[in-house]
Amino acid sequence: MSAHRPLTLWAGRTAALVGIVLVALTLRQAVAAISPILGAVRADIPLSSLGAGLLGTVPPILLAASGFVAPRVARGLGLDGGIVLALLLMTLGHLVRALAPDFPVLLGGTVVALAGTGIGNVLLPPIVRRYFPDRVALLTALYGCIVGVSTAVPAAVAAPVAERLGWRFSLGMWALTSAVALAPWLVLLARERRRQVPDVVESPPPARLARLWRSRVALSITAVFSTSTICTYAAFAWLPEILGDVAGSTPAEAGVLLAVTGLVSVPIALVAPLLVARLRHAGPLIAAGIASFVLGYLGLLLAPATLTLLWVLLIGCGSILFPVSLVLINERTRTPGGTVALSGFAQGVAYALGALGPFAVGLLHDMSGGWTLPLLFLLAVTLVATVPAVTLARPATVEDELDPRPVR
Repeated sequence: MSAHRPLTLWAGRTAALVGIVLVALTLRQAVAAISPILGAVRADIPLSSLGAGLLGTVPPILLAASGFVAPRVARGLGLDGGIVLALLLMTLGHLVRALAPDFPVLLGGTVVALAGTGIGNVLLPPIVRRYFPDRVALLTALYGCIVGVSTAVPAAVAAPVAERLGWRFSLGMWALTSAVALAPWLVLLARERRRQVPDVVESPPPARLARLWRSRVALSITAVFSTSTICTYAAFAWLPEILGDVAGSTPAEAGVLLAVTGLVSVPIALVAPLLVARLRHAGPLIAAGIASFVLGYLGLLLAPATLTLLWVLLIGCGSILFPVSLVLINERTRTPGGTVALSGFAQGVAYALGALGPFAVGLLHDMSGGWTLPLLFLLAVTLVATVPAVTLARPATVEDELDPRPVR
């Protein structure tokens, strides 16, 4: 398909467009659907705070691992085949969670669902480039917004559905969306077989990740990315329970408030890349994200029941660190190989560290018996990002730092 002449969105690409939208809609359901109903799950399945923290720790671990697994899946099955596998795993995982008789099976279903989520998360951007090379920015913005909806909707409806139909139905119903999302991809696979169109995935260039530890730019972007993932996945895992205990929110109210953090990220994801392009450096945007997280956590510490919605909105606004980090990966590299290396390094490290967030919050809650210590921990994590906010004021690239040109 030519990238030189823009085509209409529907020009022979209807199935691909529908497929991309439906996959984006599934990418956060496994993460956001369980935390608002943990209380109902605990009524049937014994679940400690550490166990709940483990459920919150699994998503970033699998997202980190997917950066290594998904390219191999794509090389073996092709991009479309990899998406089909991802959706099958998500469907199976949702069903296993809904039928789980005990915690190990619940955890296993979560792992399966999130393995599919991680593969889909990695393969969707190259899918967009494959089918819409003439409209990459538009489709990326579209699916980014839908991913925000995929975070907000399960968080908002999980508790009300669980109250009416039970927590098992609330978890299992998301299998329907991932099963429906399979349809356009099966159509595309059948079309490829009829036309004998090769679905070839080129191997990425080797990334010298070890050398990136010597780059201040790489470490700074990784620190910002890590702050975002730790705070985001801690919110997915614990914000509803925090709000229930410190602000007196009902499970349904807490689920809606968690959904607010996803909804506010939608316009932020659209605006942040434009602001990074207009500003000389991303320091002010990083500072804005830090300030939002800090004020939100301080609000929950000092006046949780007074302006609860404002504190949650501020925590949601802190999510600007995520799109800023993604833009900086492109902005602070000069070569495709540098971009691939920095992306793998930053996302792998950030999601691995993000896995510690929910676990640490659960551990600190068990140790202290309250939420003050966990919130202070998240506050300290956020303040770490003030260092890269200053460091990234210099317009250097990773290549400049690792391979400086000799001065003559």
